[in-house]
Amino acid sequence: MFNVGDKVVYPMHGAGTIDSIDKKNILDEEVEYINISMPGGVKVMVPSNQASKQGLRSIISQDEVEKVFSILETDETAMSDNWNKRYRDNMDKMKSGDIYEVADVVRNLSFKQKEKGLSTGEKKMLNNAKQILVSELVLVENTSSVDMEQLVDNKIDVSFKENRSNIGLDAEINTSSVVSKFIPFNVESTGTSQE
Repeated sequence: MFNVGDKVVYPMHGAGTIDSIDKKNILDEEVEYINISMPGGVKVMVPSNQASKQGLRSIISQDEVEKVFSILETDETAMSDNWNKRYRDNMDKMKSGDIYEVADVVRNLSFKQKEKGLSTGEKKMLNNAKQILVSELVLVENTSSVDMEQLVDNKIDVSFKENRSNIGLDAEINTSSVVSKFIPFNVESTGTSQE
């Protein structure tokens, strides 16, 4: 059972705080609603009797934050090359409301964006997933969303460099050898200026 003041996560919306629990008369039936304040001033109403079915849950503990960070720090998991399948799989992970699944989506799409860019739909999904992830971590760690987003980005950047460093070196070597084949450099003549 949820109480006023509880910090909760609502799938696809992120984390917020329960402001009130009210009863409303809808079609001659009294229904109890949990009112949640979300980041950005958004208010969400969830029927109490549907809360668990709709995935409403308490935020994770501080001990679990390290597990989230470790997911961000590891290499990406296998994703389908088919855009539609990948999008559906990632959407299912986000709808689950599981922070570890959301962290997986954030890391995978961030890696893909760094490697070859994302479609408009996947960019939007990455932004949504990151907002959902950050909103919960902010409430757990009691920090600002700007600081938390920067921390998440830093962890992904470090992970990408560690897991993709060989790929980057190979690309650099190939590029420099191609350039030298097409643009012959005369080392002795560079650096001299004619007056």
